[in-house]
Amino acid sequence: MSYAAVAMIRNSAIFTLAIATWLCATAFIATLRIASAQEPPKNFVFVGRSTPVPEINFDDAEGRAHKLADFDGKVLLVNIWATWCGPCRTEMPALDRLQAQLGGPDFEVIPISIDRGGMEAIRKFYSEIGVRNLAMYIDSSGQVLRQTRALGLPTTLLIDRSGQEIGRVIGPAEWDTPEIIEFLSSFIQNKNLLRANRGDSPPADCADTPSLVVRSLHWLRIC
Repeated sequence: MSYAAVAMIRNSAIFTLAIATWLCATAFIATLRIASAQEPPKNFVFVGRSTPVPEINFDDAEGRAHKLADFDGKVLLVNIWATWCGPCRTEMPALDRLQAQLGGPDFEVIPISIDRGGMEAIRKFYSEIGVRNLAMYIDSSGQVLRQTRALGLPTTLLIDRSGQEIGRVIGPAEWDTPEIIEFLSSFIQNKNLLRANRGDSPPADCADTPSLVVRSLHWLRIC
């Protein structure tokens, strides 16, 4: 084989390696950008495996009985709180804005108060801070704490459309930040890459890159 032919083959191999590296880097950077946009709240804890949420019973403002199964088919953010809980009061306006932005046929914030003072305490609090988008629910027995194994207030559960707990936040969160909106939207749209890619698998575009690299190195007689 002539020197010119060998040089052409080597140049072709270098070009192939460069293209493969560029594709892999581009896909990797895109994945990082998507994952960073879907970061959960800083104190969000994913459950280790699919965990059905226990049957939770609560009443609405008109005294009608409800359970979580009434909301089947929606992604739910169940917030367990009380009017006497300072952090709960602090995060409630953000939950109200979150419901205004994402609430609908696919998503709903379910705030369940454990106030023993009844619905009137909730009405007064909602009126004081100007809550307009959240429904009023109450479990004055406090059983919801035991049923959900909540360790304190507020505790917020993210539940998928089939009633499985995805994870929870213990303590308050800024629920209407762009990052959390994006994080929740990814579950609503069934495309949460952060959780799906927890095995740290490489981007699909890089699947053939090792073989391309090896072949190129062989052509270059580097290995």
